[in-house]
Amino acid sequence: MPLTQGPVPPATVLIVDDDWDFRESLGSYLKMNGLRVVQASDGREGVRLAMAERPDVIVMDIMMNERTEGLFALQSIRRTAALRDTAVIVVSSLYADAAGFSISPERAWMGQDEFIAKPVDLTRLLDSIKAHVSRRGEQVAVQERKEEA
Repeated sequence: MPLTQGPVPPATVLIVDDDWDFRESLGSYLKMNGLRVVQASDGREGVRLAMAERPDVIVMDIMMNERTEGLFALQSIRRTAALRDTAVIVVSSLYADAAGFSISPERAWMGQDEFIAKPVDLTRLLDSIKAHVSRRGEQVAVQERKEEA
């Protein structure tokens, strides 16, 4: 059985959004709640930081500088073996019901684990992040037990 050395590091959340104010305010809120935060201002930087940082959870906007930039970043994350199981919470104003156009956030058609519409309920988002971090921890523990057997 492996011994834990030192305190457990805080879970890491990667925020990918082109809106600086949103990133900063959400990042501050998450830090105040004990999480480590990394930020990216576009999809390409988000994928690069996801590879470098291996966050526990990614909070991703879809509509950024290039209209569907977040969607392509999300697809790239899902195609990357090392990131495939990383929880991705899409936080976007993309959800809309307009004449002839409707997107259902209940369906994971984008590849996300969860969809939360903007404006964001911060308590709900924090609870979701904590739930995903907890599930990830359980998955890692199961994998470690398998490797020990």
